[in-house]
Amino acid sequence: MKVKAMILSLLLLLTLLPGCTPAQEAQVAATTLPVYQFTVRLCEGTGISVTRLVTESVSCLHDYSLNVSQVRAAESAQVIVISGAGLEDFMSDILSNASAVIDSSAGMTLLDCAQEHDHDHAHHHHEEDAHIWLSPACAKVMASNICAGLTEQFPEHANAFTKNLSALHADLDNLQSYGEEQLKNLSCRELITFHDGFAYFADAFDLTILEAIEEESGSEASAQELIRLITTVEAHDLPAVFTEINGSVSAADIISAETGAELFALDMAMAGEDYLEAMYHNIDTIKEALG
Repeated sequence: MKVKAMILSLLLLLTLLPGCTPAQEAQVAATTLPVYQFTVRLCEGTGISVTRLVTESVSCLHDYSLNVSQVRAAESAQVIVISGAGLEDFMSDILSNASAVIDSSAGMTLLDCAQEHDHDHAHHHHEEDAHIWLSPACAKVMASNICAGLTEQFPEHANAFTKNLSALHADLDNLQSYGEEQLKNLSCRELITFHDGFAYFADAFDLTILEAIEEESGSEASAQELIRLITTVEAHDLPAVFTEINGSVSAADIISAETGAELFALDMAMAGEDYLEAMYHNIDTIKEALG
């Protein structure tokens, strides 16, 4: 018995010595749904654990802040994967102190979006549109950037990352082909959306966004803007107006009542449970609304 006790004590001592601790599972944190799912797909078969930071049903991150558990997850991660293009500016302090950051937007040509801060259109400024994941082609670039970053951090899994990237690219190619086929013969290719983030989606499938209204609680469209939007719907004979899942519908309800245009909800694919499912939903919704 004494011998057994001595052996157990020796084993315990060895596990406490530097270099003798059990191997820790690699930890990666990803910010939003698209980069989280891309990273999970790329890490299949590697044993790398991926944590998603933004889990709430949000459509934008302009005023977002991480809670305590999210901050801890980010700070303890070996690598943080971000969507990029300024989307994660709200966590700049954490990113500046991170061990490694993979920016999925690296090297990408971004679209420009106009932000209107007054509904009387008196003040404008332009910034780059960060909603890159809404284009399958851009999503492929994002996945490639993440793959390159993971390979740099975990070179022992390079073959797995490359194999998984090929499969992910195939799924995104299928998404693009499906959208092109379903939307090629629409009776109308013009949209009014109640979020300014669908430019990449429109560009991917040859659609035109006439108006993109960034309407938030407490800053609904003014009477003057509503009149302008109603006039636009009537002038272009639009059969539908597109709101956003979990977004405000107050102005859209008024426009629909005045013009007869039906309301349909699109998904920003930034939150929720499945990126590809959200994208297919958007394609099918536009087909139903404008077909």
